[in-house]
Amino acid sequence: MKTAFNGLIALSALLLGSPVTASATRVIINLSDQRVSLVQQGRITLVSPIASGKPGWSTPRGNFSIFNKDIDHRSRSFGSVVDAYGRVVNSNATPGSHVPRGGHYQPAPMPYFMEFSPEVGMHAGYLPGYPASHGCVRMPRDLALLFFERVQIGTRVTVVGSTDHLARVRRALPVLPTGSYVVGKR
Repeated sequence: MKTAFNGLIALSALLLGSPVTASATRVIINLSDQRVSLVQQGRITLVSPIASGKPGWSTPRGNFSIFNKDIDHRSRSFGSVVDAYGRVVNSNATPGSHVPRGGHYQPAPMPYFMEFSPEVGMHAGYLPGYPASHGCVRMPRDLALLFFERVQIGTRVTVVGSTDHLARVRRALPVLPTGSYVVGKR
């Protein structure tokens, strides 16, 4: 019985990440700077530009923890309506949006999703140069992958700052395939 219990603890540590690793790593999201930093062992090891929540859909501020990770997540709330010819006819659709005959609703992709608040997380996505999401924190794909690899369930996330007086912070960063932004080793 004791051996089975110890095996279960070891398996949980492998699947969920070590509590020591999670507590030694933290994420700081700065809405004012539109940047996210990964802090490991007290040192900033990764920094990424972001696109946080737009007016009316702000990213929640406060202290959180990563409680869900999904490498190939799809939004439960937003997406696109595609017609019978494969053309996007509504790029800001919800599951209840009108779908023309022969068309379909397509949930928005959110690769490398790291959820820290209900239905809000960090993930790969388009960065237009200003807050533009429905509350999530978008990052360039390569950097989202690196964050995804380094955070564990239980990693602390602190969201600070404000977008109240923020206009444009940078030029847009397109969504490109993996391997396009990061120079150097992981």
